Amino acid sequence: MISNSLQDALNKQIVSEIYSANLYLSMSFYFEKEGFDGFSTWMKKQSAEEMDHAYQMANYLIKRGGEAVVGQIPAVKQTWTAPLDAFEDAYKHECHISSLIDKLLDEAITEGDKATQDFLWQFVREQVEEEATASGIVDRLKRMGDSAIFNLDEQYGRRA
Repeated sequence: MISNSLQDALNKQIVSEIYSANLYLSMSFYFEKEGFDGFSTWMKKQSAEEMDHAYQMANYLIKRGGEAVVGQIPAVKQTWTAPLDAFEDAYKHECHISSLIDKLLDEAITEGDKATQDFLWQFVREQVEEEATASGIVDRLKRMGDSAIFNLDEQYGRRA
């Protein structure tokens, strides 16, 4: 059985993951409107990945005898000035999510809940990758500038 405090913390993280999914979906709409179909495709896949995180957390809670609850999801940003602006926001957001997961893991460690610790380590590892990917895209956009943006758009549209 999972503690009430860890259940509440995981439910807050579920909201954060759904917020992330909505943010990336909003970014995909922005990119599509601006003619960046590759970036749009990339963000739609990122959105689906974040929803999958929420599903995994909900399933884990239920398996541990807890209750998964979807709280209120705040509205997300709708517009950006350029692709670099959107990807900078994505990177900042991934760093924020990493800090939330770190705090969640700290709580599981404090409570001595080894099963939850083990469960959360997969998200810690994924966040390292997600931060690195977003940071890498930001770096490429900055280094390559506007002249190469359409090549990058095509490349990221091939995301598996």
